[in-house]
Amino acid sequence: MAFTPKVLAFSGSLRKGSYNHRLVEVAAGGARAAGAEVTVLRLSEFALPVFDEDLEAKGTPDSVKRLKDIFRAHQGLLISSPEYNSSVTAALKNAIDWVSRPEQGQPPLSCFTDKVAGLMAASPGALGGLRGLVHLRAILSNISVLVLPEQFALSKAHEAFGEGATLSDAKAKATVEGIGAKVASTISKLRA
Repeated sequence: MAFTPKVLAFSGSLRKGSYNHRLVEVAAGGARAAGAEVTVLRLSEFALPVFDEDLEAKGTPDSVKRLKDIFRAHQGLLISSPEYNSSVTAALKNAIDWVSRPEQGQPPLSCFTDKVAGLMAASPGALGGLRGLVHLRAILSNISVLVLPEQFALSKAHEAFGEGATLSDAKAKATVEGIGAKVASTISKLRA
């Protein structure tokens, strides 16, 4: 039976009309075209409380358990991260913090170890969220994720999309789809 890479795609934005969610949808299309099974989710569907060890001591919230199960079921990550004050969003950092927590019966960092990640960002600003990707790359690398060197920052995101999640610029679209495809192919090569 042939191996099918499984890729989890999401953005660090909670906003319904998020440019970053649209961008990660484009990357997800590239991963699918490369043969991956892709799950696209929105962090807003999980109602994660702010991470607090006192809260965790009372029992891991069900929303966190559900998110951790989803992470464990995938070998790759596609993340589009908005830039808030030159860093990642609180929602994204909070999700990473919860999902990285140890769990009885699971090895440390079981939701992240040996995952392959492709990163991107979208912003109305001139740098496209590039500064936040530096922080996201450092966070993920520190928790045993293999972060691809390729990344993409979309500037003037408010002008970049056509209908739905389609990028108007063909070169930008190909680059983002390429990141999705590279995550899928890297997973397959590592599993071979």
